[in-house]
Amino acid sequence: MRISTLLNYANDPKDSARQAKDLESAGVDMIWIPEAYGFDAVSLLGYLAAETETVGLGSGILNTYSRTPAALAQTAASLDSLSGGRFTLGLGASGPQVIEGFHGIPYSMPLTRLREVMEICRLAWKREPLSYNGKVFDLPLPAEQGTGLGKPLKIINHMLREDIPIYVASLGANSVEETAASANGWLPFMVFPERMGTVWGDSIKAGMERRDPSLGDFDVVAGGLVAIGDDAEQYRNMARPMAALYIGGMGAKGKNFYNDLCCQYGFPDEASAVQEAYLDGRREEAMAALPDELIEKSNMCGDEAYVKDRLAAYKEAGVTSLNVTPIGGDPAAILGRLRELAEHV
Repeated sequence: MRISTLLNYANDPKDSARQAKDLESAGVDMIWIPEAYGFDAVSLLGYLAAETETVGLGSGILNTYSRTPAALAQTAASLDSLSGGRFTLGLGASGPQVIEGFHGIPYSMPLTRLREVMEICRLAWKREPLSYNGKVFDLPLPAEQGTGLGKPLKIINHMLREDIPIYVASLGANSVEETAASANGWLPFMVFPERMGTVWGDSIKAGMERRDPSLGDFDVVAGGLVAIGDDAEQYRNMARPMAALYIGGMGAKGKNFYNDLCCQYGFPDEASAVQEAYLDGRREEAMAALPDELIEKSNMCGDEAYVKDRLAAYKEAGVTSLNVTPIGGDPAAILGRLRELAEHV
């Protein structure tokens, strides 16, 4: 399994660069930079591209609404060039609270938009003139929608790679199927390995049946908090604030993808209790209402034997790359040890 981790984009960039170099030296394969509604991810990725040499760099994730497909293609091509071919374009639809609240764009046709963005990016990287007629995007813009002066253009620069990998953060059945069919990799969230097949098995199978073989192997990237040691079990509860935020507060009632996932895992009552408490401002109660089993199994905090068992569970579930957040010690040392353990699973 490959090992990857997230770096906090809110850190001082010089601190991020130092940490990235340490992770690179420890053999970490990929560093993902998230983007929500704070600092943008692209600026830090460009900075890290200049400060590192071998580690992969990925956007984890850029949403498909706030940048046009051509802008996403340009950004990915630039970062791939700056990093010497080490960039992975992580994409996702985000959610209506961010897209409509922060960006002021209607949250419409997320799956169709994602599919068309991927298709347009790949056209752009082949330096083909962008002529595209989709359900969301028309390139050039039709005359009746603009001045009529638009014409198909291609990226001026020559690409370092015309097949920049695209990874997609998706959770719903249809979007996961499309991810398996059309993307190079998948970035699921809050993975419970033993129940991945129940929730997503049919979608993955359907997507793989229509997958273009030229895309290569389908990389499934998942993980959680990781702490290794005789007393590491204590760190499991550090996953509760983030889990409560997503299951309880990342969306309204009836429109929270993470709450739906918790229900699909077999915890509908707990999911409802977490959401009720979180939206009512009772954050501690929301965290306490999270199922202990979910917190334990979606993270890897324990002694080495326990971590090996969890690694085996992820592998059995089809996870091919671990994306983990080290806690309870030096991040580079923890991930270095995790790599050693993973090599024997």
